[in-house]
Amino acid sequence: MGKSGKKSHTGKQARKKKSMAELADPHLLYEKSVQDVATEFEFVDKAFQRLRGRKAYLLREDFCGTANMCCEWVRRRAKNTAIGVDIDPKVMDWGRAHNLSQLKPAARKRVTLLRGDVRRVRTEPVDIVLAMNFSYQLFKKRDQLIAYFGSVRKDLKKDGVLFLDAFGGHDAYRDLKEKRKNKRFTYIWEQTGYNPITADIICHIHFRFPDGSRINKAFSYDWRLWTLPELREILQEAGFRRVTVHWEGTDEKTGEGNGVYSPATVGDADPGWVCFLSAEK
Repeated sequence: MGKSGKKSHTGKQARKKKSMAELADPHLLYEKSVQDVATEFEFVDKAFQRLRGRKAYLLREDFCGTANMCCEWVRRRAKNTAIGVDIDPKVMDWGRAHNLSQLKPAARKRVTLLRGDVRRVRTEPVDIVLAMNFSYQLFKKRDQLIAYFGSVRKDLKKDGVLFLDAFGGHDAYRDLKEKRKNKRFTYIWEQTGYNPITADIICHIHFRFPDGSRINKAFSYDWRLWTLPELREILQEAGFRRVTVHWEGTDEKTGEGNGVYSPATVGDADPGWVCFLSAEK
């Protein structure tokens, strides 16, 4: 204590102010920068109705992580129910604490989370299985991916549909860093070490903050970059009857994507693209 009776704020007694990176929640940052569950819901819901002529009510979200899409699904219709499957108990616990807890009690009861390997977990027959955010690319061998798609097919109803996303373009095969500014942080996507012999690729997500602090490698992925022809062939080998690529349209004024995905047999040779696939049982 000094003569004034106040605590000193110098030397060892000084408390270092925490940086924005230390205060940030990586899972929340991921949801804000990577996921767009509202748009995803609209695409999947409309595409299923177009393909099957009815509404889907029971959805299974594989690699569900924080179960963000499960929660969005049950919010949209009182009859909707969702099953989330993931192997990481910590991220699922985060989802329970931050996403499921925000649902109304009646909606919360319509979400079931299961921990386990998506290739081995068995569920009741569902209308839709989602495998988004490229997570299935952790299966690097052809037989592994066929086994996964085959197990999904078994858990779909007779007219069920699997939806997944994919990315590519010549930028996907080179080392790069892409930055996108948010209001309170900068999202950085890094690709490194692509091996053209095996198609293995390492990807990282970093976050940078206005105070100069960073979260390096907040999330890291060791994937095989599967091509669209490979995915279509493997899905058919796994027993799916029809596989459709849904390609993003182009805004005539800006030349950029317009956020509308439609069935297509010809895509643009863009340096970087993201598309959806549907596989019908």
